[in-house]
Amino acid sequence: MTRRTERVSNLIRQEISELLRQQINDPRLNSFISVTKVSTSRDLRHAKVFVSTLGNEASKSEISQGFTAASGFLRRELARRLRLRHVPELSFHFDDSIDRGAEVLRLIKQVASNSSEDEDEH
Repeated sequence: MTRRTERVSNLIRQEISELLRQQINDPRLNSFISVTKVSTSRDLRHAKVFVSTLGNEASKSEISQGFTAASGFLRRELARRLRLRHVPELSFHFDDSIDRGAEVLRLIKQVASNSSEDEDEH
């Protein structure tokens, strides 16, 4: 990724985060949602926005629908706020790295407790 695409991705992440906090009125997007990463294509025509949220699969489905409905508004606001020749098409994806990290920590604790029990038996 070039320095320019990194800067644009970072700007898009910051602006979408701010828009979610201040201007989105969709109740599906009022829960705790954080924009974890934005990956922009080299030609700056497409941007994958990775979001993370706490909740079950049903709430994630609603949030996905909310982002689909709000994508036009978000893109218009990005065009107004950022000086870009082409504002990228936005696609939203869930970032499950927090869930995966919690699962890895749980497994590590489980293995550690099992090994300490085995040592106590010997």
